Amino acid sequence: MALAWRTFSRYDAPIYSTEGCESFIDFISSQSLKKVFLLGRYRMLVAKDGDEIVGLASFRENNHISLLFVDADYHGCGIGRALMSCMEDYLFERDVLPLDNEDDKILDVLYERADGHYITVFAAPNAEEFYKKLGFIRIGEEGIADGITYIPMKKSEKEGV
Repeated sequence: MALAWRTFSRYDAPIYSTEGCESFIDFISSQSLKKVFLLGRYRMLVAKDGDEIVGLASFRENNHISLLFVDADYHGCGIGRALMSCMEDYLFERDVLPLDNEDDKILDVLYERADGHYITVFAAPNAEEFYKKLGFIRIGEEGIADGITYIPMKKSEKEGV
C-alpha cells in the first residue's frame, strides 16, 4: 500500500480535498481492507522490477477495480496496461466466486456482481483517459463520496475471448 499512497499523493491528492485524502489513507491502511485480502475477497496483481513492486492492481466483487497504481518512475512503460491485460485475462476466463452468505448477497445487489463479462471502475478524474484508451466507457456522471471524486466506467469482455 506504500506504492498506492506515494502515487496517490503525487497525482491525485492535489485535486482532492483534505477529506478525500484522509479517506484514501484510511481505506488503504484499514484492518478491514487487510481482512478482505486475507479472506480472498479482493485479489491483487503486482508488477515488479527485481524485488521492488512498481505497479499494483486489485479488484473486488469479482469485477470491480479497487486500486490501480504505477510508480511514477515507471509511468509510460506499459505497466498499467499490462496489469489491466492480466486482470482481464483472469476475470474473463473464470467462474464467479460463489455467494457464501447474506452479506455477499447484499454486495451482489450493490455492485451488480457479474459473471465475468465486464469490469467496472470508479476512475479518478485524471485517470479517465487511461481507462478510455483501454476500452472503458463512462456509465454515469462524476460523483463524490467521502471527498473522493470518481467517474463510473465499464468495459465489456474483450473481443476474441
